[in-house]
Amino acid sequence: MHQYDGILLCDKPYGQTSHDVVDSLRVLLEQKKIGHTGTLDPLATGLMVICLGKATKIARFITEIDKTYEAEITLGQCSPTYDAEGIGPEIVSEKVPDLNKAEIESVLSSFEGANKQKVPLFSAVKVNGRRLYKSARKGKIVKTPERDIFIKSIKLIGFELPRVNFEVTCSKGTYIRTIANDIGEKVGCGAYLSGLKRTRVGSYILADALTLEEVDLFKKDGSLTKYIKPIESVLPFPSITVTEEFGSLIISGRSPRQKDIVAVEGEFQPEETISLRDFNGKIMAIGKSEICSSE
Repeated sequence: MHQYDGILLCDKPYGQTSHDVVDSLRVLLEQKKIGHTGTLDPLATGLMVICLGKATKIARFITEIDKTYEAEITLGQCSPTYDAEGIGPEIVSEKVPDLNKAEIESVLSSFEGANKQKVPLFSAVKVNGRRLYKSARKGKIVKTPERDIFIKSIKLIGFELPRVNFEVTCSKGTYIRTIANDIGEKVGCGAYLSGLKRTRVGSYILADALTLEEVDLFKKDGSLTKYIKPIESVLPFPSITVTEEFGSLIISGRSPRQKDIVAVEGEFQPEETISLRDFNGKIMAIGKSEICSSE
């Protein structure tokens, strides 16, 4: 049975979990070794970077890359889940202030930079060995952990109160629905995340992603391989290419010396993630640099 190796960009449909998408791909591609690089909530849509076959070994590195989302929040209501899933007839509506563009932009810009963000109570994060959402559904009060996050940019796309649309680029582990809830607190009327679409993961963009239906179609007509990016071409890290003689020594854990290096692609500092490639460009190892690229 043929195994696909590489990166496939997939457009997650509304209502499915990230695990649902992976399960569907395992059936469509008749392949078990498939993983993704960042969970999207069921009510979110958009880009999932899927690792196939040997590419599953690099999934954790792609997970570290910044992500970009287009989000819609609805002001005037608070949701226990911070998104539309928690909105029901029992939720009380608050009067929405008559905000102008400058006021909304000021609130959004206050989130830029390094922040500590509380994990939502309704999330899959484990506390004391138990997933938070399971405790929340039983009405248990649990102190949720905080995460260090970084908001690279957050920009207003448009608004028609009570709805506000914005684009945000952020570090891994950022909960956009928590940002929605926090915006509601700052404005003073509550807010929840009413729509979310992931549009970018590093250099990967949603416009290049396939739907599950397209994956099925291209698999059947034999053209799917042209949409799968080879592992060597997708790693977003600087790289060092070594001599043909040294290539065989990488597997034994040897670090290259200056005389073993043929080329350096990209800039890096000590302790940054880099890839080591053999003389033919094949990735042999991924690790932390001991020196900077200029040395």
